[in-house]
Amino acid sequence: MKTTKKILIVDDDPNILLSVEFLLVKNGFNVLVARNGMEAMEIIEDTVPDIVLLDIMMPDVDGYVICEYIKKNERTKSARVIFLSAKSREVDVNFGYEMGADLYMVKPFSTRTLLEKINELPIVTGK
Repeated sequence: MKTTKKILIVDDDPNILLSVEFLLVKNGFNVLVARNGMEAMEIIEDTVPDIVLLDIMMPDVDGYVICEYIKKNERTKSARVIFLSAKSREVDVNFGYEMGADLYMVKPFSTRTLLEKINELPIVTGK
């Protein structure tokens, strides 16, 4: 039996939130939305998503901190993290991977490519 991936989208840009949420819901995913870093941390405390789509530059807690928290927490470390960021310098991308990201996509990104990457990510069970 196939289970639906639970995906948390974290971004302070309402246009990105709406478009990515629409895309994922349309494709059968269970979607949670956070408009800032603090909201994301609260959601992660309540439920462990399979995948977190994570912006880096947010007004309160940045995506690097959230990613590091997810990957260092025993309960959440199996969640896959995909950064969706306008930060495109090699140093930023490398730092994202150092913090534990499974994938780093630069904005603007292709929604088709994002969907392909989400579907390719293996989900670790037994959280």
